[in-house]
Amino acid sequence: MKPLAEFYTAKGLALFLIPVFLIFHVRDCNSQAALPAINIKLQPVAKELTSPVGLAAPHDGSGRIFVIEQSGKIKIIKNGAVLPVPFLVVTDKLDGLNIAYSEKGLLGLAFHPGYKTNGRFFIYYSAPYNSSGYDHKSILAEYKASATNPDVADPRETVVMEIPEPESNHNGGCLEFGPDGYLYIGLGDGGGAGDKHGAAGNGQDLNTLLGKILRIDVDAEKPYKIPPGNPFANSSDARKEIYAYGLRNPWRFSFDRLTGKLFCGDVGQNKWEEIDIIEKGKNYGWRIMEGNHCYEPSSGCDTKGLVLPVNEYDHKKGISICGGYVYRAKTFPSLEGKYIFGDWSGKLFYLVQGADKSWSRGEVIAGGRKTNDIGSKINSMGTDENGDLYLVTQNSFGPKSKSGIIYKIVL
Repeated sequence: MKPLAEFYTAKGLALFLIPVFLIFHVRDCNSQAALPAINIKLQPVAKELTSPVGLAAPHDGSGRIFVIEQSGKIKIIKNGAVLPVPFLVVTDKLDGLNIAYSEKGLLGLAFHPGYKTNGRFFIYYSAPYNSSGYDHKSILAEYKASATNPDVADPRETVVMEIPEPESNHNGGCLEFGPDGYLYIGLGDGGGAGDKHGAAGNGQDLNTLLGKILRIDVDAEKPYKIPPGNPFANSSDARKEIYAYGLRNPWRFSFDRLTGKLFCGDVGQNKWEEIDIIEKGKNYGWRIMEGNHCYEPSSGCDTKGLVLPVNEYDHKKGISICGGYVYRAKTFPSLEGKYIFGDWSGKLFYLVQGADKSWSRGEVIAGGRKTNDIGSKINSMGTDENGDLYLVTQNSFGPKSKSGIIYKIVL
């Protein structure tokens, strides 16, 4: 059955479907008074990138920034310029990308904590999968930097994990190494409106990896080992890779460099975007909840055992959360400890935690504008080695649009 309407995004995130049913609210615990706005400036770092969806730094002392292009290339920004030769090209491995809109593609990149000496890094992408009932498969793969040129990767691939995907959307794709040295992987619920696969939806099904954040050890064994501290490591009724569950489409998450807390922007269905602090073994509610609100059932839902967001906002304020980072660089002390995050609509926000442990939200206004809308679509965010923040943006739709711009946040 076709949805009545679709709001298309250009970043491989979520289809926003206008449903034929109503969602009723149970409560909104984010009604605190708004914080004062933070004023920033955006410094262009690179332009004419092809649909950039992510940014990462290898922490190898080189100062390089690596940009993920959805269409299958990783490019390097070095000494203020984009190198003409891509670091890695996997375009021929990708499932087909609709030129106008697609949530598939090259979606994630993470450098091993020991990258400076071992050259190992991991990517996440969408590959063809010719099996009945599935649209494609998500691939987690390992690569190494070239032994002769640090600005080019060795093209040989080692597949670590394959995840069949029933629909084209909600693919997640975030990869981050945690303070514990393990690799964390964000997976969407498999797509389709309302997490329609399975009796309770994939988000609540512990026998599927979809709708979860996973944690694996990529050092102890090949292709990987289950960390003994994983919440279901000793269970016969759940996938042992699962770290947390009940997520719809955890597009981007990040670890606070100081506290180790794991912040996640989970894309909403129709009305609510949410920020979660992810903890081991916890259930974040989807599809029972959308944010702090009943989704299925539409009212009177049981929140027992669920972890509700630390903050949420409705679609009057944004349409598709990107997630962000807690600022821990030394460059701008006034930003210290603030979780700064974006929405695909072009809007920027921040969170701070009060003495009562609750989180409040304020707006981030760039370049003297009157609102927190930067005038460009925000696909993602990233940090360099120092922890300074960057916006990953594009000005026109599509996974092959050459309108991508990387901005550095400055004051």
